[in-house]
Amino acid sequence: MGSWAAIMTDTIKGISLKILAVSLFTVLMSIIKATADEVPTGEAVFFRSVFTLPVLFAFLWWSGNLSTGLKTERPIGHVLRGLAGSTSMGLRFFCLGILAFPDVTALSFTTPLVLTVFAALFLGETVGKFRISMVCLGFAGVLIILWDQLSFDTSERMKTIAVGLMLVSASMAALAQMFVRKMVATESSTAIVFYFMLTTSVLSLLTLPFGWVVPPLETTLLLILGGIIGGVGQLCLTQSYRFAPASVVAPFDYTAMLLAIGIGYAWFNEVPTLGVISGAALIVLAGVVIVLRERHLGIKLAAERQVRFK
Repeated sequence: MGSWAAIMTDTIKGISLKILAVSLFTVLMSIIKATADEVPTGEAVFFRSVFTLPVLFAFLWWSGNLSTGLKTERPIGHVLRGLAGSTSMGLRFFCLGILAFPDVTALSFTTPLVLTVFAALFLGETVGKFRISMVCLGFAGVLIILWDQLSFDTSERMKTIAVGLMLVSASMAALAQMFVRKMVATESSTAIVFYFMLTTSVLSLLTLPFGWVVPPLETTLLLILGGIIGGVGQLCLTQSYRFAPASVVAPFDYTAMLLAIGIGYAWFNEVPTLGVISGAALIVLAGVVIVLRERHLGIKLAAERQVRFK
């Protein structure tokens, strides 16, 4: 009984940390959107990345892992992950300045769907008819959002383009996750996050010639706060997986949609259209069902192995 209570306590901790991480990341995205008219995308990426690093160093020092937490056996893997991840981040930040906040959030949920396709194509993972059907359902939701944003008006055409760029962003995020899958066997979670932020910080400096600005003090403080919030969110995310399996906490990613609708309305006076809500519902449904299905199959496989080796 005590063991079961301990498992439940850890599970609640894991879920709570995941919801906190999602909430912090959503606030970070809202800060990026709020400053998008004043700060170029590359500069926003720099602030988000470089001010996450002190948070990671503080955590490593506090946990006593400062001397060992950043060791790596796969530097090239970190660079490749950084290239894919920074491209995804830059495109998402750019689209936040064009699309409504809930729209960007909904389209970002296509990453697990793209990852399922990539895993089948490049990692040789078996993808059954059920998962394929869920991926198709999710992309049907994307088409609904795309149709909702489709415009032949020149002044509104950038919204259609931004939807396409968000799909590229989601694809790059899925590619980054594939690199992470290969690195977790030898790299610590703090090292993976640190080298990603370091690579992104360096790459964002390449956008300096494209017109960085000296933002107002209030905007600068907001961007610094965003970087710190991103770092804390990353640590909460990492810790959530220590207390509960990924299959348990993963569905709580989609709480971001509710938060995005609330923040979009309260901060940016944005009301999602019926098309965006319908499309987002299909994307979320497909993602949640895939996660729950994978969890069920994992439990079933573990039970079969236990019986086989008895």
